[in-house]
This record gives sequence, structure tokens and C-alpha cells, in this order.
Amino acid sequence: MWGADKHRYVTADQRWREPLKWAREARAANQKIMVFGNSLYDFCEDHPTINEIRTRIWDLVDETRDVLIWQFLTKRPERLAACLPRTWPPFWDNVWLGTSVENADYAYRADHLRAVDAAVRFLSIEPALGNVVPALNMQGIDWCLWGGESGPGFRNADHQWARDLLAACRRQGTAFFFKQSAAARSGMHATLDGREIKEFPTPRTVAGVKRRSSPASARDSRPAHAPSRHRTQTALPVPPRGSVRG
Repeated sequence: MWGADKHRYVTADQRWREPLKWAREARAANQKIMVFGNSLYDFCEDHPTINEIRTRIWDLVDETRDVLIWQFLTKRPERLAACLPRTWPPFWDNVWLGTSVENADYAYRADHLRAVDAAVRFLSIEPALGNVVPALNMQGIDWCLWGGESGPGFRNADHQWARDLLAACRRQGTAFFFKQSAAARSGMHATLDGREIKEFPTPRTVAGVKRRSSPASARDSRPAHAPSRHRTQTALPVPPRGSVRG
């Protein structure tokens, strides 16, 4: 459940073993798999349960670092440095770090993200609730994902906001991923001005030389964090609010 004073429920061990299974499959197929590590909780939340499991998560990331590329997204990027493993820096080349910037009021989060070295730094402009470009410093940002709100009662998003962000990405050399327009269902209207734009970044390496990302290409039509057997898996150590597992 959400709220600082609410309990967080941790999934059973069987769920935690799933990334190890994905890693075995990836090694057998000589492939890499992208994993979105925290769609149902904030990895940087200062909560006793999250603080307790964070070391366990890093152990899992380390054990699968040869074949799984992990994405972690937070609304608390000011805590990122405190939440990284003790051996960081140098950064782990299988970890991408991102923060949410729903509108210009939260553009400052990019400044906190930029202060942390990572293979990829990304911004999730989702749900897009305003034009972030006038307030956003794009320096050091490798990837921007833009998506309108989905579901009943969704709030509209102006495509001009996405166009402005795309132009800013082009000026900065940042990869741009257009996920969807605002709509009643996720994934609807996934083109911008009739174009599918789903670019992926080129990660840094510890040595400072960038290498081409292998889990997906700029023409891959899948959202960056949608589940797929050989492209993207989703690891969910903490279930959604109101649910109990384990």
C-alpha cells in the first residue's frame, strides 16, 4: 500500500527467482534481455521494507549482469546516490537509471539524475501533463520516453509537447521514444504525426567508450518496459497496493 506509514508487501521467493530463469534462457540463446526493475514501487523510497530488500535486489542484478540489463525509475532521484551498491562508482554497465518528469514542475529531477554516473540516464515523461522543455536541462540525458496518460478519466496531452521534446532531443543528441498518446487504453495511438519513433540509447561503458545497445533497436515497436520473452521482461519484487503475496 502507498503512504509513508503503510506496510509494503514483498513477493514470494518464486517471483524473485524469475530473473534467474530469464538469465539462463538469455545465456542459452546468446542474447541480452532488458528488465524493468520496479514498476510497482519506487526503488529510492526511504521506507523500511524497501531499504531492507534493496541489497537483495542489487545481489540479483549483479548475479545476472552478463545478460540482463536492468532499468530503475524513481521519483526521488535526490536519493539515488544513497541507494546504489557500495561498489558504485564505477557504475554497473547493466543498470540504466531514470526519473519521472511529468511536467515542468518536476524538471529539477533531471538535475539530480545527472549528478549520478550511469550507463544510461533516462527521463520518463509519462504521464505527460505539460510541456517540460522550457524548464528542462537535457545535458547528460541519454534517453527520453514520452507518453500520454491512459485509463478511465485520462487527462489529455498535447502532441506539441512531444514535438518540442523531440526537437530538444535532436539538438542534444538524445534518443527519443514515443510510447503513446493520451487514451482510454495503454498503447493506443503510438505514432507522432504519423511516424513511429522508438529510439534506444547507446550506453556508456566503464571505460568511457559507448557501445551499441543490444536488447532493442531504434525500430523496435515494443514499449521500453512492456513484457516480452526475448526482448523485455518485468521484475516486480513488490506487488501493487492492496495486494498480498508470499
